[in-house]
Amino acid sequence: MNKVFIIGNLTRDPEATQTSSGVSVCNFTVAVQRRFANAEGNREADFLPVVVWRQQAENCGEFLRKGSKVAVSGSIQTRSYDANDGSKRYVTEIVADEVEFLTPKNSGGFEDAAPSAPRAAAPKHKPVDELDVIAEDDLPF
Repeated sequence: MNKVFIIGNLTRDPEATQTSSGVSVCNFTVAVQRRFANAEGNREADFLPVVVWRQQAENCGEFLRKGSKVAVSGSIQTRSYDANDGSKRYVTEIVADEVEFLTPKNSGGFEDAAPSAPRAAAPKHKPVDELDVIAEDDLPF
């Protein structure tokens, strides 16, 4: 089984492009903090490259920005290519099946989104000594 789940923040703005056949693809890197601190007491982070395809790639390119918090599920894939100097290079990346945007719309991660509607004021509650007494026979249970 090859399944990965990560939650982290984008290290830079995503790069959205299209293949020569017109398929949308988006690349970005997610910084994921490690669970435990190192010997100096600092929590290190891993920087994981993510590839997203088709409609989800278009959404990521439009709405995500550097610093956006995301949850990604997908699989780990390794590919290779020949570099300009003739050496063989290997790339390990996460190919996303799903990308969940976790940054709230009203924060800096979604600059183009409309501001959310104001919340209704919380109902005011009476102090306990001012509450109406309800007879036991009037209770619905």
